[in-house]
Amino acid sequence: MKVIDISIAIVKNRQNNFLISRRSDESHQGGKWEFPGGKVENQETPEAAMSRELFEEVGLTATQYHLFEKLFFDYGDKQLNLYFYLIEDFIGQACGKEGQPLQWVSKQQLANYEFPDANLSIIAKL
Repeated sequence: MKVIDISIAIVKNRQNNFLISRRSDESHQGGKWEFPGGKVENQETPEAAMSRELFEEVGLTATQYHLFEKLFFDYGDKQLNLYFYLIEDFIGQACGKEGQPLQWVSKQQLANYEFPDANLSIIAKL
């Protein structure tokens, strides 16, 4: 089974809320909430993929960020290398450019949303 590299943007605003979006029902782990992100393309670094996906999905440009965590996760049907970047400053107004619902939620409110299992240790670390 091929391991897929995924870059994820954990966007935190000045009010210390986090941006989450709902996955389409048709996607892997569909209907669950997630931080914006997606596959690292050929010849692309995880950092570049995070920036591209963040803009493509929610219209934001990260200006201050760092690698928060890198982890491997095996769903059984998919194996993933996940790169989580914490975005602490950005340009733009978040919008669901792919029609997905968005929410800004506090760290405490994250527990009220169902996330893919690969995100649970990250949420605990936040």
